[in-house]
Amino acid sequence: MKEQTDLNPSEYRTFRQVMPAMSIPLASIFGSGFLVIVPVLVSSVGAYAALAMLVVALVAFQAGAVVRHNIIYAEPVLAAEENRMALMVERLSSLALVAAYVVSVCLYIHILSSFVLSAFAMDSDFNKSLLTSMVIGFITMMGVMGGLKPLEKMESIALYVTLAILTVLLLGFALYDINHYVNVGSFTMPAMPQRSTWEMITIVAGTLIVVQGFETTRYLGRQFDAWTRVLASRYSQYLSLTVYVVFVVLALPVVSILHGDYEGNSLILLAAEVSALLVSPLIVAAALSQFSAAVADTLAAAENMSEITHNRIRQRWGYVMVGSIAIMLAWSGSIFEIITLASRAFALYYFLQCIVGFIVSESQFERGRCVLVGLALLFVLIFAVPAG
Repeated sequence: MKEQTDLNPSEYRTFRQVMPAMSIPLASIFGSGFLVIVPVLVSSVGAYAALAMLVVALVAFQAGAVVRHNIIYAEPVLAAEENRMALMVERLSSLALVAAYVVSVCLYIHILSSFVLSAFAMDSDFNKSLLTSMVIGFITMMGVMGGLKPLEKMESIALYVTLAILTVLLLGFALYDINHYVNVGSFTMPAMPQRSTWEMITIVAGTLIVVQGFETTRYLGRQFDAWTRVLASRYSQYLSLTVYVVFVVLALPVVSILHGDYEGNSLILLAAEVSALLVSPLIVAAALSQFSAAVADTLAAAENMSEITHNRIRQRWGYVMVGSIAIMLAWSGSIFEIITLASRAFALYYFLQCIVGFIVSESQFERGRCVLVGLALLFVLIFAVPAG
């Protein structure tokens, strides 16, 4: 059998058929990082932020290719339980994914708190940690009482709102850049930070979380067939990674107004510089997208925990465990530190998926890809450090 993740003519899908499967990965990818990616990268590599974003996007796309390969070739092997090594690594990767989701829940709500509190000039570290704990506590309580499933439907609404706000932001930044260039004739790019090359590389490595989400199609087998999930993952990455790179490029000429003071909610100041009308919609989009993403990851973590333990840990207790650990993380560091921790957690999951892909693959090309992507992810896992 020829090993490839390109569609065969008999496996053709129209874009309309694939769109329903794209909502979850897109919501996760955009929920993960568009609010914080500009200050994180600019504080790391200055004017080279767009190049850094492109590198992160390429690594993420190759990691996505491994996940898509596993949808087609690993899932049948795992279902048949024919390969013990593949089964063992897959179970380890499920544990890693639970850990990654727990960190993500904390990150999403921490970002939500930062953006909401900034609207009331209350954006202190203590207030962010307190509000984060309160919101996570609410989500946990809703889960224990069985009320999270209805909230999961918010994800589609949040995605549409996020995409609408992101489109307006892109247009706003583009018009600002054009007008500035016409009037001034040049752009003021952000200054390079006083960092060594090694520091810059390790900080950029800690931003993998901002493009996380493409792996969600791996776990939608009950709703969609394999090739639909492969296309949904691929199209989601084409769209989101393009938007991320363009967004960073358009935002760079505005970043100089921050004067080197980069925070997790710096996008609010950038949006205000472009137009004061963008601030309120941006905060609403931040609150809605981060809350819905946190609910989705809480559900996924609790369900995975229950499945891994063969229902020894029931979902209600899973919610309690997820919420308790996420609240502890909320008091342990800044947004930049939590971003790096989440990136390392997802790097471990993707690394284990590379091992699964290597085990089940008979193609030298795919095995080579698994090795190279695995090494890049291992670098993230070991050396990634937070900005700041």
